[in-house]
Amino acid sequence: MPSVIAGFDAGQTHTTCRLARRTASGELEPLAEGQGPGVSHLAAPGGEDRFAAALRLSRAAAAAAMGCAGVELVSAAIGASGIEAGSPVQAQGQQLAVAALALPPGRVAVTGDECTALRGAFPHGAGILVISGTGCIAVGRNGSGQEHRCGGWGWLLDGSGSAMDIGRDALMASVRMADGRERDTALRHSLWNALAVGSAQELKALVVRSDFGPAGFASLAPWVDQLAATGDIGAQAIVERSAAGLADLVAGVATALDLPGPAVAAVGGAITHLETLRRAWKLELATRMPGATVVPVYRDACHGALLLALDLVTDGRASASPA
Repeated sequence: MPSVIAGFDAGQTHTTCRLARRTASGELEPLAEGQGPGVSHLAAPGGEDRFAAALRLSRAAAAAAMGCAGVELVSAAIGASGIEAGSPVQAQGQQLAVAALALPPGRVAVTGDECTALRGAFPHGAGILVISGTGCIAVGRNGSGQEHRCGGWGWLLDGSGSAMDIGRDALMASVRMADGRERDTALRHSLWNALAVGSAQELKALVVRSDFGPAGFASLAPWVDQLAATGDIGAQAIVERSAAGLADLVAGVATALDLPGPAVAAVGGAITHLETLRRAWKLELATRMPGATVVPVYRDACHGALLLALDLVTDGRASASPA
């Protein structure tokens, strides 16, 4: 099959590979997609191996979905968590991707997953994309093509607006309740039941396990969001604080790019599935930036990666054909 290109969306929990065919007119015809494991920062223990395995396994799964043992690619682009443009980590990811996919360096592009998500969401013009999942980030582009991002510093430094932040803040409140610094409420009981812990010792042992981390905290966010929806004051305060954090990210990008009334789209598991968070964020955004308009994304991050891969074989003319 001629001119097969691949777009990868490599997040912390899983990696999606989407295969597409470049048609005679230079547009994209999706063929199949497959799932593989997630990635971690390349500097983390096992980071390089996880990155390479995520690419190989998701590509194999996509090929299997087409009924093929393997697919020869002409180009590929990867949007991966933890990749900073122009950094040694980006160069490291580029080398790993070239080896894992057996492609020439000029036919592989590796960038941050927020960049491919922005390309998919706003392929033609200006806009701001806020991504709120386990972590969070906002990235935007103005009419001159300048781009700017806010957030994405990692869960140990900055996570306001993320599912991790909601879960961690709620769990922190629960331990204050457990030792009497705050009034005990349904929040603590809900979270401790969700984690299947019954004592402070069990909780302390759980959160330091290597397999807990940001995903463990993020898993608690739906419980907090549901409690906030029922009127729990503590849960509401936590969700509203995260909603304000997301609005801060958007405002930071808008200021840097001189976009007083931008189109704003939102993606990610937290902002998509946590209804209380989404409503609070929209309200906060309307208050902070009355000229902003919340719009749906045009396409997803995998599509953005495919457009970037198409650029590699069409000398940058792909942006005129985002179908």
